[in-house]
Amino acid sequence: MAKAELASEGMPCGAGNPAGRRPNRRLRFFVPAMILMLLINTALTAGPSYGAAPSLDTIRVAIFIDLPGKYQLRTATATFSSTADLAIGMRQPNGVVPVLDAAAGTPVKASLDGYRVRLLATESGATASALIQKLQSLSGSGTAVEQRLNGKTVYIVEEGAYPTLAEAQAALEKWRSSADLQPLLGGASPSLTGPMRLDAGSYASLAEAKAAAQALGDAGLEAYAAAVAPAGAAAAEFRVLVGAAIDAAGLKAAQAAAGGSLAAFTADKPYLLIRDGFEAGGARSTHILIPMDGSAKVRVEKKSAEASGIKLDERYGRAYRGVFEVTALNQRLAVVNELPFEEYLYSVVGAEMPASWPEEALKAQAVAARSYALYQGFGFQIAHVVDNTYSQVYGGIGTEKPQTTAAVDATRGEVLMHDGRLVEALFSSSAGGVSADAAEIWGNSVAYLASVPSPDELSEQGLYRWHRVVLPDGRNGYVREDLAADTGETTAAGSKVLRITGDGVAIRPIPLIQSNVEPIARVDSGTRVVLLETVIQSNEMNWVRGPFTPAQLAETMKGRSATPVDGEILTLEVGRRGPSGRVTELLVNGKRYDVRTPDTLRPALGGLPSTRFEIDETGRVAMLGARGEARERPFDGGAVHMVGASGETVRLDGNHMYILSGEGTIRAATAEPAFYFAGTGNGHGVGLSQWGARGLAERGYDYQSILKYYYKNVTIEKEG
Repeated sequence: MAKAELASEGMPCGAGNPAGRRPNRRLRFFVPAMILMLLINTALTAGPSYGAAPSLDTIRVAIFIDLPGKYQLRTATATFSSTADLAIGMRQPNGVVPVLDAAAGTPVKASLDGYRVRLLATESGATASALIQKLQSLSGSGTAVEQRLNGKTVYIVEEGAYPTLAEAQAALEKWRSSADLQPLLGGASPSLTGPMRLDAGSYASLAEAKAAAQALGDAGLEAYAAAVAPAGAAAAEFRVLVGAAIDAAGLKAAQAAAGGSLAAFTADKPYLLIRDGFEAGGARSTHILIPMDGSAKVRVEKKSAEASGIKLDERYGRAYRGVFEVTALNQRLAVVNELPFEEYLYSVVGAEMPASWPEEALKAQAVAARSYALYQGFGFQIAHVVDNTYSQVYGGIGTEKPQTTAAVDATRGEVLMHDGRLVEALFSSSAGGVSADAAEIWGNSVAYLASVPSPDELSEQGLYRWHRVVLPDGRNGYVREDLAADTGETTAAGSKVLRITGDGVAIRPIPLIQSNVEPIARVDSGTRVVLLETVIQSNEMNWVRGPFTPAQLAETMKGRSATPVDGEILTLEVGRRGPSGRVTELLVNGKRYDVRTPDTLRPALGGLPSTRFEIDETGRVAMLGARGEARERPFDGGAVHMVGASGETVRLDGNHMYILSGEGTIRAATAEPAFYFAGTGNGHGVGLSQWGARGLAERGYDYQSILKYYYKNVTIEKEG
């Protein structure tokens, strides 16, 4: 489950303002007074106490790791570079065994020594470069090595590596049949290579091993240098390995080609295969292959402390402090960044909270982030945390800011404690007016994680208001307030008529610009539309999501419930709510949707920002016929005739209909089932609300008061 919830790395994310039935927002108007009363009644210490608070010198952050059932973020390669020289070694229990150095600016690419699809061997660097780029654009892990074969320079382009022969064979069929690759292959037939090799002997240095490998290459044998690190060794042993067979028959063929004198390489010690890499665009690199069994741990570190960091291409090209460790875990590449703990927090606080926010809010975030990370222990087998919202956002050096770094330094070592134990200091972007009790999110109560009112309204400052309007063809959607003007006219039902003031104006499904969602329609200047309601732009405090069809929800709900949904989704209802008003039980077609925890409802319902929501079942309509008979859609089918505001009886042939209530409000309904969600908050809502922390800080509260407001009966301790 996500702990620190932000929709985009580095900044709190957007959400929105409900349409249709709005959540009860009476709490908003009483929040300041309630907070003041609660803070007055809370005993606050003048500063942190000094005692047996837990601490950590260095932290291990998994950038890529594969832990089935818990967390999976995969990469086939990890490419490192720096403005300083890099030192590459093998990490052993007794220290690091040096292997090689890479010059400043030279990429070092690590991948696993598994089965690969060999697509092409060509003497053209341009052809190899184009093929790598095409592979990468097709979501393939294209790599190339530069090799001397029979006296000529050859570029070998591969895809993969795969832990099993079966996976590699499936990939081989995929690339063989790819119409995108055929023009670049020039008639070449892709094949498979594997990790079975011959041993051509030991050498005193890497340079000697490379020279020997090149001599074998000139004789027509594919050969590479390798570093082997026996247990307890202070220095690596260098060998030359020949071939890349997928099975015993292939290895026997390689032996025959080598004259029959070479024995099979026995990978009974940690080893690294070292190849001369070739990158798209023509740059050279060092390519290191790591055994699949996880026996070798590659350490990548800068040789100069003055350099800006180590860049990792596969994670958005970010630069990082500290060192990297690359190994195999569960037969997948695992990449871990290890760095001083407090320096890790420099990045986290800068990623989780804007540097422009008040100093006391930043300090509160620093203490919460420090406490949260320490609480995790080794939560990811070979790492304490991961780098995204599954733990807390860590973006490397790029998210560090002077103000957020100062907040970390000002609170150095301070953590939250409850009854002598470290607090799991959960936090989220916005509590939406009231924070959640842990029980209504994950099903278990935690003494210091109770529900409290939260001043989160600042996220709405300066936002546009949006009009929900009915188009001439009967469809409805949202248009920004500055793109429509009041005509002064009204409909027979009393609704205002607006006029669109620009050409190509987008009518959107929710009051928010979504680059990945097409508008409902685009209309031109002068188009007349009917106003249903006006709401604030979707944001972290208030939001709208939808409309979702039954088929769309069936897809996102699939596999998230202990009991599959039976039949088409016709109705969705809230069964129960928790102390903060968040949904703890959902009824689908009248039956309980059995999820492991209430927070699972967010992804199950198409990725809702929070579980504090109302449901607008637009296809659910109760009707009273002319003869007094009651009908309820979607359970009753058949044609529908209705009396309009003008008194005229019409048959509803389209999907959209608009119903005037006895109170004079108009509800937008649909003939077919569809679902809108209107809610408040962004994230799970447990613990500290980041927007709420800003709100309190702007009212003059210091970071200790903020923390003790959101985490009940805690103390702030510091290692003494």
